[in-house]
Amino acid sequence: MSEARVLSDAPWLRSGPAARVLKLLNGDGEEARVIGGAVRNALLGIPLGDIDIATTALPEEVVRRARVAGIKCVPTGIDHGTVTLVVESHPFEVTTLREDTETFGRKAKVAFGRDWVRDAERRDFTINGLSVDAGGVVHDHVGGLADIEAKRVRFIGDPGQRIAEDYLRILRFFRMHAAYGVGEPDRAGYLACIDGRAGLSTLSAERVRMEMLKLLVAEGAAVALQAMADAGLLLPVFGGVTYSGPFAAMIAAEREMGLPPSAVRRLAALTVAVTEDAKRVSARLRLSNAEAKTLDSMGHRWWRLATSDDARARRLLYRLGEDAYRDRLMLAWARAGGVGDGAPRWHDLATLPQRWTAPKFPLKAADFISRGIAQGPALGHVLALAEDAWLAAGFPLDPSAIAAVADQAAARFARDHRL
Repeated sequence: MSEARVLSDAPWLRSGPAARVLKLLNGDGEEARVIGGAVRNALLGIPLGDIDIATTALPEEVVRRARVAGIKCVPTGIDHGTVTLVVESHPFEVTTLREDTETFGRKAKVAFGRDWVRDAERRDFTINGLSVDAGGVVHDHVGGLADIEAKRVRFIGDPGQRIAEDYLRILRFFRMHAAYGVGEPDRAGYLACIDGRAGLSTLSAERVRMEMLKLLVAEGAAVALQAMADAGLLLPVFGGVTYSGPFAAMIAAEREMGLPPSAVRRLAALTVAVTEDAKRVSARLRLSNAEAKTLDSMGHRWWRLATSDDARARRLLYRLGEDAYRDRLMLAWARAGGVGDGAPRWHDLATLPQRWTAPKFPLKAADFISRGIAQGPALGHVLALAEDAWLAAGFPLDPSAIAAVADQAAARFARDHRL
């Protein structure tokens, strides 16, 4: 199986950093092509992302040519044939053609080669097995062009074998389908993922996190995740119940608000009903500190927003800040069903930060020292009492109202502590 097509709209092949790398590596008996995702995206007319290059030249020859040309070269994976060339601040991974001689998970033993067909056949999916040369000719040895046209994600060769080589390909199958496929996932690949699901337990949390966060924001995420749930693949990933309804509702609410897709917001909708869920998912995926904090905040008593009036919403916005308020509100909205009869009210709550800015708490430590409160822990306590009272009073800024709040807080503190 071999097919070629000319990529007509690819100015980056004629000039610029990528063209310079291809020119450097072509000639004197060697050939270089752009491979993988950049070719796929160029054919689909979407942004390229990283541009990876394959070459018949051995790593030592790649390094030699780069040094002669004055191009920065980083040996990022030279034992496996990969070096990174940096041209005009753009990094390009350059990998010598390879073929697997033994496979055992991610640690396949490879030999360098010069056969473009064998190199393509060792990749994961047909739409990632394409390459394009400096002249714009797309080379297809695995049926990727037809699958791009059909918007179909298929493993190259035997799906079970591809998965056994790296079980992360189970998650990649659904992530790629969410991004580039339509309809039901490829049947053979789907069944192979089910057969190989025990292998998910061998994957590092960091690799699982990377794939799942990408999947969550893909265009077809809801369909792909439902297929994973039907196949029993979400429980091994998250270790708990998942909620397809709130996930779909979160997508609808984001669109209603004109918000860009958020992986963490969508993760909360899919997995979090209470803060214990947030802690489990954060640990299981080893989320970053910021991601874990966001997930935990979203799960904290989100249900109170379902019956929140404007006054309570303002107090919460003041306490949380705009971003955390919006995220928790979006989770409550999603769990309430998303866009529907109650959407106008949820929309009003979600746009509160654009309509109202919380004033700054007007009282300071000096206001209570002058009322006889000693410096130390007592001062922090009375300040907290005063802030609560100020919020409950509706954020008054009139000097007499502020003084009354301070007097009441100081008196309450004195009464409680018998000063």
